[in-house]
Amino acid sequence: MNDEPQQPTEGWAPREPEAAAAAGGKKPKRPRRTGWRRVIPTWRMVLGTFILGVILVAGLFFLGYSMVKIPAANALATKQSNIYLYADGSQLARDGKVNRESVPLAQISKEAQHAVLAAEDRDFYSESAIDPKAMLRAGWNTATGKGKQSGSTITQQYVKNYYLAQEQTVTRKVKEFFISIKLDRTESKDQILEGYLNTSFFGRNAYGMQAAAQAYYGVDAKDLSAAQGAYLAALVNAPSEYDVVAHPENKSAAESRWNYVLDGMVKEGWLKQSERTGLKFPMPKEATLSTGLSGQRGYLVQVVNDYLVDNKIVDKDELNAGGYRITTTLEKDKQDAFVDAVNDKLISQLDKKNNKVDTYVRAGGAAVDPKTGKVIAMYNGIDYVKQYTPNATRRDFQVGSTFKPFVFASAVQNHSETQDGTVITPNTVYDGTNKRPVVGWTGGDYAPENEDQHNYGDISVREATDQSVNAVYAQMAVDVGSDKVEQTAIDLGIPSDTPDLTPTPSIALGVNTASVLDMAEAYATLANHGRHGTYTLVAKVTKDGKQSVELPQRRTRQAISREAADTTTSVLQSVVENGTARAAQAAGRPAAGKTGTAEEDTAAWFAGYTPDLATVVSVMGQDPVTAAHKSLYGAMGLDRINGGGAPAEIWAQFTEEALKGKPVTDFDLQLQPGAEQSQEPSTDVPVDPTTGGQDGGTTGDTDGGTTTDGGTTGDGGTTTDGSTTGTTGDPTTTGGTTGDPTDGGTTTDGGTTGDGGTTTDGGTTGDGGTTGDTTDGGTTDGSQQGGTTLGPGAQFGTRRQPSP
Repeated sequence: MNDEPQQPTEGWAPREPEAAAAAGGKKPKRPRRTGWRRVIPTWRMVLGTFILGVILVAGLFFLGYSMVKIPAANALATKQSNIYLYADGSQLARDGKVNRESVPLAQISKEAQHAVLAAEDRDFYSESAIDPKAMLRAGWNTATGKGKQSGSTITQQYVKNYYLAQEQTVTRKVKEFFISIKLDRTESKDQILEGYLNTSFFGRNAYGMQAAAQAYYGVDAKDLSAAQGAYLAALVNAPSEYDVVAHPENKSAAESRWNYVLDGMVKEGWLKQSERTGLKFPMPKEATLSTGLSGQRGYLVQVVNDYLVDNKIVDKDELNAGGYRITTTLEKDKQDAFVDAVNDKLISQLDKKNNKVDTYVRAGGAAVDPKTGKVIAMYNGIDYVKQYTPNATRRDFQVGSTFKPFVFASAVQNHSETQDGTVITPNTVYDGTNKRPVVGWTGGDYAPENEDQHNYGDISVREATDQSVNAVYAQMAVDVGSDKVEQTAIDLGIPSDTPDLTPTPSIALGVNTASVLDMAEAYATLANHGRHGTYTLVAKVTKDGKQSVELPQRRTRQAISREAADTTTSVLQSVVENGTARAAQAAGRPAAGKTGTAEEDTAAWFAGYTPDLATVVSVMGQDPVTAAHKSLYGAMGLDRINGGGAPAEIWAQFTEEALKGKPVTDFDLQLQPGAEQSQEPSTDVPVDPTTGGQDGGTTGDTDGGTTTDGGTTGDGGTTTDGSTTGTTGDPTTTGGTTGDPTDGGTTTDGGTTGDGGTTTDGGTTGDGGTTGDTTDGGTTDGSQQGGTTLGPGAQFGTRRQPSP
């Protein structure tokens, strides 16, 4: 064996200690990095950090996605105006501080939709809810001073507008990010675009495309052109700065943005280049100051809202939230005509600086179509922001004598009789003595005063209506039954809960406080031949531009007989032709109506109608500071305001204008038997009766006799429409002695001709009117047939001047 050391083979070299250790089974240590290599991460560090980052980001994403929920819409986003329209669709008013009206996407023109997409997010329909590139680009541009940009998609902007607030915080941006992703998974692109277009702010206090279209161009969003849509789309970027009317100095910038939008529409294929070339910048209209609810608008909004809530059409809280589009039955031209009539006949006649009473004057009015029940016009006050209470619907002023026709209508409806058994007709004679105690009332003494303490003596119902004689109508209410009168009024349309509508004799004098609109409904029932249906103020209601709200079906019924309604109309025609309402003749149409005055002259009324329109007007007195009722003595420089004055004059001017162009039609009446009997006036001065039947009743022996229209018969004689059949019997009369009937003898105090005697032509009856030739049963000149004369003081046909 060779003990000499072996020579190393080629390539062999001594190992380092680490290498030797490794060779012995241990891993050698990596040499430390020195110099600049120490700051460079290894690939293992980069990969590890990336993986950890991805895990962390994914964890945070899923944590955020699971924690952030889609919240309820913020209050501002859901707050809308209610839009109120006239019957023809033109805008009447808009309530609420937020000028927004949400509409379906289909009610926004395609041109306007594409304009907004071109301006804000051209890839909206193809991209996801988040656009990282746009966000990075916006961040870079903002950081490099190229302008502050959001980089948000339309989805993100919608989330910000609808669900979140506008503050620029990290928390809000994080929520916006996650809500946008979730929303993109739960809602369609069309739904998101619709929401965005309804929540974006366009300046001029206009939120949403519909409000903006009205604010800048006075059109609905569905009618926007490409040029108009492009301008509105440009406004989203800078609403205040780009309003070229408010800031004409920025017009060039606005036009530049407008051109950018149109060019984008062409690029995306939404607008033809040929169409683009011909477009000119669409200057918006002048900005109008928000008049809100001033003038008549505020009153009408309040009345309509009350109608919707009271009739359970819309809940009050839902109505306050907004979003309703309400088409009323009001007609703009007629509404304007009502305002003009009040201004011309009343407001312009006031001298509030020099006459304190003139500061108390208020007016209310309502007009109803008798056939449909639609309220076509209302007047509520001079200005809602100055006088808040709507005068057409308030129930705190007495209606006065405008209630009297309901008493007579009830008498005919119930076939009522006077205390002595005479059927009540227009020609029934009553005692019109001032302060005459009513007979047949067991509830205590009641002796009403006539206006100006006037004594009328015996007077027919027709003339008592002409002159509004309280003594006659108080007695008639007792004869009919005040409870029946109350029920008739309710049937005609007066609400049963009307203050002071009580079954007492005073009901006839109109002590209750029904509203102007209540009275218009009741008079419309008379005009409609006794057929009643509640008035209608709203024709259509929609929610958020798409959901139609169900309206109650209007039902009608025959409230009183046609005979009762038409006979009342006949009597009220006489009031216009010969009584206290002559001023209503200025309407130039057949009319029926009644004047009325409240106690202490705190209100003056005229309620009247033609075959086509029922209108009630009231002039009221109220202290503008204390709201206390005030007398109108001295208003307009007059001793007093009566219903035949300003109220009837307003009625006439309005009715003439409202019915202009409509054919003149006469009343088609079916009257109560005996109602058509007419009598010539007497020039005799009435005296207080000391003899004769109850309530200005009949003289002569009426054993078994039946009388209508105040006619008197003798034994067994029956008078129909004043015609006497049978033979007048006992010549003895209660009121006087009959002279020789063959020589034109004079009957005193309304005595009845007896023994069948014939009064010759021209025979005179004392204090009772002139009797004509009745030989052949003809009609006397005093409208009494069969030789029957009237009691003292009856002056049929005599028309006294109305009290001031």
